[in-house]
Amino acid sequence: MEKEKVILVGVLLKDGDETAFHYSMEELGRLVKTANGEVLDVMVQKMERVRQASFVGRGKLEELKNLVLELAAETVVFNSELTPTQIRNIEAEVDAKIIDRTGLILDIFAMRAKSREGKLQVAYAQYEYLLPRLSGQGSSLSKLGGGIGTRGPGETKLEMDRRLLRLKMHEIKEALIQVEKHRARIREKRKQNGIFRFGLIGYTNAGKSTIFNRLTTAETLEEDQLFATLDPTTRKVKLAAGFEVLLTDTVGFIQDLPTSLVAAFKSTLEESADMDMLLHVVDSSNADYLKHIETVKEILRALQISDIPILTLYNKKDHKHPTFVATEANYKEISALSAEFSGDMREWLLTEVKKIWLPYFLTVKASEGTKIAFLKRTTFVSKIEFDEENETYQIRGYFSGKEKL
Repeated sequence: MEKEKVILVGVLLKDGDETAFHYSMEELGRLVKTANGEVLDVMVQKMERVRQASFVGRGKLEELKNLVLELAAETVVFNSELTPTQIRNIEAEVDAKIIDRTGLILDIFAMRAKSREGKLQVAYAQYEYLLPRLSGQGSSLSKLGGGIGTRGPGETKLEMDRRLLRLKMHEIKEALIQVEKHRARIREKRKQNGIFRFGLIGYTNAGKSTIFNRLTTAETLEEDQLFATLDPTTRKVKLAAGFEVLLTDTVGFIQDLPTSLVAAFKSTLEESADMDMLLHVVDSSNADYLKHIETVKEILRALQISDIPILTLYNKKDHKHPTFVATEANYKEISALSAEFSGDMREWLLTEVKKIWLPYFLTVKASEGTKIAFLKRTTFVSKIEFDEENETYQIRGYFSGKEKL
């Protein structure tokens, strides 16, 4: 597939963090690559405040107009969310499709959504984004053509009016309520089964899906791209002595995630709220890893699930950044692609289960086979000994404390 030719534009404010800004621009380039675009050039302007009418200054806008013509660029992507007025004014001067960071992320989400719920979540977020951008855009929308910014519901925006769009959003909301009820029933069933649940979280492209696949032999998408996984997937993982836990892979987090997306994906991210423990995967080879950790923590706080125990997995230890220092209290340094990873990880997970669950000691009659089977299914049995004289089993293990033994 031919790549779309893109120019990136960013504004560095006078009191802004220059290092964070440059990382954000690099990330924008990776987002464009994920959306099948090719970055031809990057334009940066330093300003005290952004211009209300056109985001960048008049001179910079003229420079952008000439650069688009010179490079035959099809699309310009701004590293901030633009107002509908700014998009209209820029498109009036620049002969290219104008997309902002939010529109780009929404577009990638539209590409990545596979499940019915994922597609509904994306559609709702896109319609919410389009709603204020519909009026008075007739002529400029003809520049869209196709490609970045037009996938998913975005492609129908020309034909949409506000009334129809609101109706669509209402229908999606109703459908999502039903999907969430179904998801809640599944979660409740898992709780009743007394299975220990681990949730993989982390900044996008940290290696969550690689870890998930190594432990579950599932086939979730595993790419060196942002948002490779969008829909949460849950699989069983067998630890020592046949003890099974559940592991869920979730959507990757990203800084400046549009609020519409946080809201739209809340039910998906809330899968993490039902976990006994979160496995926070951090790419230790990325120079901006500290910012990534803080972004994840901010989203957990927003979802009010920051009190769940966390084991931080600093991934890619064989390529870690020269300035890397472990900052989290409970952590392991790993390489998810190494030969020893799978075995080591299973041992670590079992250790964490024993830290969180409660120890128990029971004497069970040999005739109570059903009870022994129940303990093996719903608890971690660490030791079992048979007392021939009394014909009983001495059983030690760990359980959640929720079920009656």
